[in-house]
Amino acid sequence: MVVIAFGLVTVVKIAALVAGSGSPGLHAMAYMLLLPYALFRWGTGREATLGLPVIAASASFELISKRAGIGDVIGGSAVLLSCMALGAAARYRARVRLRELDEAKLAERERLARDLHDTVAHHVSAIAIRAQAGLAAASARPEAPVDALRVIADEASRALAEMRTMVRLLRRDEPAGLAPSPRVSDIERLASQSAAGPPVEVKLTGSFDDVPSSISAALFRLAQESVTNARRHARHATRIDVEVTADSAFLRLRVTDDGHRVRDRHPASPGYGLIGMIERAELLGGTCHAGPGPERGWTVTAVLPRNGRST
Repeated sequence: MVVIAFGLVTVVKIAALVAGSGSPGLHAMAYMLLLPYALFRWGTGREATLGLPVIAASASFELISKRAGIGDVIGGSAVLLSCMALGAAARYRARVRLRELDEAKLAERERLARDLHDTVAHHVSAIAIRAQAGLAAASARPEAPVDALRVIADEASRALAEMRTMVRLLRRDEPAGLAPSPRVSDIERLASQSAAGPPVEVKLTGSFDDVPSSISAALFRLAQESVTNARRHARHATRIDVEVTADSAFLRLRVTDDGHRVRDRHPASPGYGLIGMIERAELLGGTCHAGPGPERGWTVTAVLPRNGRST
């Protein structure tokens, strides 16, 4: 399009010059500045390299044919270069934004992988300990190996279920933390009267006994990130409510605050913490949404399948 547009304009100007008639000036063709911007905003490096001489030749011919003074040359060149620079700057910012989004998602995948690694390590450790105990007690108690095998089978089934959720996860070579993975009950630890922010009220409803470790850890991380964001960004908030409910199929998390609405907390441009939360929920087959509350404040809701992703 740059070659066609600027080439056609140059041909028209040459024809007008030969015929002795007037041709439209640069002031009447301001819309042509969209093409240099678009070339450096969306075009490839090769396209920009090929298109730049065409633009420069067309602009030079216009200035020469009009016998423009030094002021017009400097002004026209500045306007043209500004359009190109603006397109290049927008292109660079878009790339940086995409790279930051990818890094945020990768970081969340790494944290999820570490949580799952700890869960699987826990099951394998239980299998090893139970197997050793069964072997040690076999001579005194003939039924001990049978009991050990039952526990081993149960632990192995849980470990395999957890490992299925690790498919397609990315993780760099980093040592796994030694702390146990958080559980749903650990969300109660988020309740506090800290001076660093508004008090947090936590309410757990339902049974969480048989929830897989990966789901428990993810629910805790989502609640923790939501509370952290509320304490950091909720203006004039007097309380933060965390509600977790469980039924036979899903676990539901709802975190709300009563702070004033802040323009920069608009969901159209979510922060990287929210992006990580959405990524973690989707990896486990759930959903996570955040946005302004119906009256005031901010609301984060998440729904995770009770038994985890099935595939």
